[in-house]
Amino acid sequence: MHPNMSFEQAPPISVPYRFFLTAPLFGIAAGLLLALTGADALGSRWTGEALALTHLMVAGFMLQAMCGALLQFIPVAAGGNIWRPSLVAGVVHPALIVGVVLLVSGFLAVPGSAFVAGAGLIVAALSGYVAVVGFALFRAPVQSATIVALRVAVLALVVTYGLGFTLAQGLRGSYGVSLIEVTHVHAAWGLGGWSLLLLSGVSYYVVPMFQLTPPYPVWLGRLLPWGLLAVLLVWATQLLRPASEAYSWVLLAGLLLAGTFAAVTLRLQARRRRRVPDVTLTFFRGGMASLLAIVAAGIAVALAPTFAGSQRGALLIGMLALVGLFVSVITGMLYKIVPFLNWLHLQRLGGLTVLPPNMKQMIPERAMVGQMRLHFAALAALLVAVAWPPLTSVAGLLFAASCAWLEWNLLSGVRVYLDFRDRIRAADACHAP
Repeated sequence: MHPNMSFEQAPPISVPYRFFLTAPLFGIAAGLLLALTGADALGSRWTGEALALTHLMVAGFMLQAMCGALLQFIPVAAGGNIWRPSLVAGVVHPALIVGVVLLVSGFLAVPGSAFVAGAGLIVAALSGYVAVVGFALFRAPVQSATIVALRVAVLALVVTYGLGFTLAQGLRGSYGVSLIEVTHVHAAWGLGGWSLLLLSGVSYYVVPMFQLTPPYPVWLGRLLPWGLLAVLLVWATQLLRPASEAYSWVLLAGLLLAGTFAAVTLRLQARRRRRVPDVTLTFFRGGMASLLAIVAAGIAVALAPTFAGSQRGALLIGMLALVGLFVSVITGMLYKIVPFLNWLHLQRLGGLTVLPPNMKQMIPERAMVGQMRLHFAALAALLVAVAWPPLTSVAGLLFAASCAWLEWNLLSGVRVYLDFRDRIRAADACHAP
């Protein structure tokens, strides 16, 4: 176990769990929507269906999981004091759900007042969340590569939802904005800033701890957050002046930074001390392989004008990023975090009266392996569907089934926690005077 973990500052287990258990539901919705709309959803990344699918994944699945993880990670791993975490979660969690539902509904229909209300609700919820989380991060006593990456990630989140609200207003015609350029910058700050920097910051801490690898090199922890921030700032200047060929080199620099993180992670995992197969490790390796594939495709976009203008190329990169990279890594993380949190809270509740089960007993290994295989089968089907649209509905159903299985597995872990919590309380009642 990591020597610097502050277990006494862990929030109530309900705080992260409400986010974790909601995330797969958005994945199920995305898969079913893809199955229902079929090939039309993958005709272009600018269709209402494609935009709805994208936001079900990024503002639904990914944002739910990442917000819940930060509320747990900052106090335990960074020693930051989260102000009233139960209240924050109780307000932010439902607001994000309602906001995403309204936003997605607007993409599928004509963007109206409900669409802008959804965007506004997301902005309000995230602004409160960022205020609490950002304050805790900037006052955290621990100074490390993880903290630096998380601070820059939170900054990128603010830029992302600010640009997102601008786009929502622009789609309604409230004021004129260059939708394509703003969308490009919005996506870059959301995926390359908030999502990738959060992933890297957490990885610096949990990959060596859970996967028994050597630590990440110091130079990477210094290079990646500031390098990506510089790339994103330059990329954002296209909002002020027409795009030029120079932005291809900016894109290339960002891709090389991301690829370096993936290559270093895979190298460290190859040197892990324990060679026993592990579901989380396989999910992580699949995510890093997807990131390297994104880098290769992105280089083709930057250097080959024909591929850059291809809708199929953009959709392929999107599938690799959302499902191949982020859903894979988040799922693998959840399979470690949920058993760990169960064990931690049960141990604190029970002491020596009722010993908690082993972490490997929290979620059945066979169930995790089965869900992992279905996830990668769904990813393969989604990638093939980009080139052969008749497979789209099948790919959507496979992805929905994978997310449903993930939800069931997480609920199995929660049931174990509730069962042992009730046994501890019963034992305490028996020993009470």
